[in-house]
Order: sequence, then structure tokens, then C-alpha cells
Amino acid sequence: MRKVSLFIAMSLDGYIADKKGGVDWLDGQDSGTETEDGYSTFIQDVDTVLMGWNTYHQTVTQLSPDQWVYPNQTSYVFTHRQLPSTDNIHFSSQAPWKILKQLKKQAGKKIWICGGRDLIRQLMEKDLIDEYNS
Repeated sequence: MRKVSLFIAMSLDGYIADKKGGVDWLDGQDSGTETEDGYSTFIQDVDTVLMGWNTYHQTVTQLSPDQWVYPNQTSYVFTHRQLPSTDNIHFSSQAPWKILKQLKKQAGKKIWICGGRDLIRQLMEKDLIDEYNS
């Protein structure tokens, strides 16, 4: 069975974004900052990414508006918005835990819970996260 991993940056007091939803405070966002790059190693073992609408929207409008940041993975975005899926980005209004249970049974690499807070909470409540990395 596939592993489900939460790999996320957060502050010592448990926040993953500032009061306005921004993530500029994270070290590593500045290409001039030297940090240990555990993400590059981590993402090599991931073929599926799960995220909520806010994480998706911030990614495509602020962090990487010109290019999808996970081109080598299949992504699932949980939202009530009716949006057309693409070959590697699937929009769903189904309960995240239902889709995750199905994905875990399929062959493949790790499943990454990318964010955000509500998605993480739902999956924690169902005890579906196997690994916690921060």
C-alpha cells in the first residue's frame, strides 16, 4: 500500500501562512538563500499530490503563475468549484479521504499532502497520514 506523507513548512507555533495567507516568510523562497534542500529528495519519491483550493489558487496566481509546479505528478485539487480537469490536474468535490483511500490501494509512489489546513485536518481526523515531515 502506498505511503501518504505530509511535507510542509510551518512556523514553530504551527502556522503554514501569515495572516494574509502569504508564505514569503519561509526561508528558501529567496533563490539567494542557502538552505538544506530536503524537498528535492522528497519529491523524487512522489507521484501524486493532494491540495485544497487555497493552496492551488496561491500556487497558480502567486508562486508560479506561468508554469505548473508539479508537471511530473498527478495532482488532485479539492474544491466545490466546477473546473475542468486536465491530464495531470484533477478537480474534485468528493471528500478528500474517500479519494485518498482509493489512491492508497493503487500502485505507485508516495502520495503527498501539499496543503492546506482544512485538507490536512480532515485527513488527520481519519488517521490517513503515514508520515509527517516539516
